[in-house]
Amino acid sequence: MDKQQTKRAAVARIKQRIRKTISGDASRPRMSVYRSEAHMYAQVIDDISGKTLVSASTVGKDLREKAKALKPIDAAKLIGESVAEKALAAGIKAVVLDRNGRRYGGRIAALADAARAKGLQF
Repeated sequence: MDKQQTKRAAVARIKQRIRKTISGDASRPRMSVYRSEAHMYAQVIDDISGKTLVSASTVGKDLREKAKALKPIDAAKLIGESVAEKALAAGIKAVVLDRNGRRYGGRIAALADAARAKGLQF
């Protein structure tokens, strides 16, 4: 196994361990945050019914052009604000944060802080 495969396997183990304890329901859905090198995605998911309630990303039609001109950390803030506004409009006030195996820092923290600033509770 090369270095990249080893890293992927480690991240997969971390994600499995986290998902054992984190799940969302109708009263407090799970907000899953995924980041790649170029893009950022956030979804609010009800795990009981298996449905995505709201989502926002840097590749979505409504934010693509705005996010393209921003630095990655500022784009993460934009996604956090957008997902919080959509969640509050859908009647969701509190969520459980799923970092997808990533550390809480950088773009993940910027997204969460922006969502909190808009009124979403973690």
